[in-house]
Amino acid sequence: MSAACASHPRPKTDDAIVLPFEASRRLTGANLFFAGTGAQLETTGIAVNDTLLDAWRVRAARARAHLGWDRADTAGVAQRALAARVHAGGASLALAAPIDALFTATEVNEWALCAALAALDAARWQGLEAELAAEALEDAGDVASFIPPVLEERAALLDDEVLTLGAGTGGEDFALTALPEVAEVSWRKLRDIPLALVTGSNGKTTTVRLIAACAEARGWRPAAYCCTDGVFLGAQALASGDYSGPAGARRVVRERSARAAIIETARGGILRRGIAVARAQVALVTNVSADHFGEYGIDDLSGLADAKLSVAGALSEGGMLVLNADDAELVSRAPALALRFGVSPPLAWFALDADLPALCAHRSHGGATCGVRAGHLVLEQERARHDLGEVAAMPLTVSGSATYNISNLAGAALGAAALGIPPAIIAAVFAGFGTSIADNFGRLMRFEREGVRMLVDYAHNPEGLRGLLKVAEHVRGRRGRLGLLLGHAGNRQDAELEALAAVAAEFHPSLIVVKENEAHLRGRPAGEVPRLIHAALLRAGMPQSALQLRMSELEAVRAALAWAQPGDVLALPVHSAAARSAVVALLSGSAR
Repeated sequence: MSAACASHPRPKTDDAIVLPFEASRRLTGANLFFAGTGAQLETTGIAVNDTLLDAWRVRAARARAHLGWDRADTAGVAQRALAARVHAGGASLALAAPIDALFTATEVNEWALCAALAALDAARWQGLEAELAAEALEDAGDVASFIPPVLEERAALLDDEVLTLGAGTGGEDFALTALPEVAEVSWRKLRDIPLALVTGSNGKTTTVRLIAACAEARGWRPAAYCCTDGVFLGAQALASGDYSGPAGARRVVRERSARAAIIETARGGILRRGIAVARAQVALVTNVSADHFGEYGIDDLSGLADAKLSVAGALSEGGMLVLNADDAELVSRAPALALRFGVSPPLAWFALDADLPALCAHRSHGGATCGVRAGHLVLEQERARHDLGEVAAMPLTVSGSATYNISNLAGAALGAAALGIPPAIIAAVFAGFGTSIADNFGRLMRFEREGVRMLVDYAHNPEGLRGLLKVAEHVRGRRGRLGLLLGHAGNRQDAELEALAAVAAEFHPSLIVVKENEAHLRGRPAGEVPRLIHAALLRAGMPQSALQLRMSELEAVRAALAWAQPGDVLALPVHSAAARSAVVALLSGSAR
């Protein structure tokens, strides 16, 4: 089979068969299905039942045995070497494979599905093999040496060109085309550096930046980190753009001057490729909220929580998993981690209330927690209590009104402490982080101009927007009017757009500028998302007189500024990097 077959589907003719799967994906680390590496396949356009799944499993298991992969399984992993997840769009099929055979694994997975279909319904799939061959032939670089799509032992291929052993200052890279002999590797020079993974629906980038700041204050300079804004080495930006997937992780651990690594690990990267690093001292899940449903077989919160919790599979022995006790999905799924990964990692829990019953119970067994008590952020670990400071005095909380940032601070405190950073250093960082907009660029940046106060943020889902608007209401203090921007990326379901509009309407703003997120159309025609949001706002009770429409993010900001008067507060969610930079330049000199 050729993994490229499904990537470039040919137009269907009367005689052609539409392939029953989408493009195969190589899973380069812990993922939704198991803790190791492997390959994932999505069915499309076919009915999935137990009979088909059983036939697929039998063939995939036989192929794995033929290739010797079952002998490579570690204890507790063999029974999860094959996994199927049925969802609204079909099924996700995954099989475990060694990291040096992921290309072959995608071919095995495609073959196992197609062979099962042909065996179960030969009449319907009579031309499947010919269609697969035709698809593969179109992608063949050398027609003369073309081999028809059959299962065979081929040279393994990674989706990378370099093998990295160790990380940061303790790492070394080797070209896959010139790997050294074992005896030629300077093993004594190779080592890990403090490394944390951060995932969740909201707050990932802020949490990453907080932990990185703590690492640098600890003396691990420079600390490297990646996030949705790019790759950074200390204060230096090495790359711009969304680097919250495997590419960002690899870039970070390959920075040879890095003495610590903090890696944002987003849902998309986990589901498409798995986690790119094999060992982490800390994995942190900020929260799980409805977002991105309908992509990669994730249709509900429980599935999304499972995807986020894949980071637990990348923890080294004794590594700490930090979870949000205010998140019901994470609380409910934590007990199943042992069944999923063969062992349950040590847990640390954070919450807004330090005396939440779940946190009290965890502390009674010696577990680490962090939360708010009597207005102070309190870290408790190894049965010692550490006051990290008054929450309202921490710039990131905006006098305590940004409750989501209080959660981010609590999670980051546990993550930093699990890396070995002393509480006194964490407290010192938290006391000043957020004073400058450079500390957390793009997130809750505050400006004031001619009596108008502005909050520029990345809020991109209902929960994030609600948190931002609560801060805006606090800043407004019942004086002046509230105005905001509202838009979304095109790869969200209509129901998600509806939910976003409903949250906006809850706060009864005097102005909503509905905007096109022109950098993230993602398959939607220009103007469709603003039209849907506008209609949803009207249904939610917003008057037409309070609504404006602009076809770019920057023009939406300009419209809001033109409307605003002294005393007003503007909540400005801006999502594209280019628009955000332009907005900051527009408002330069008015930062608070």
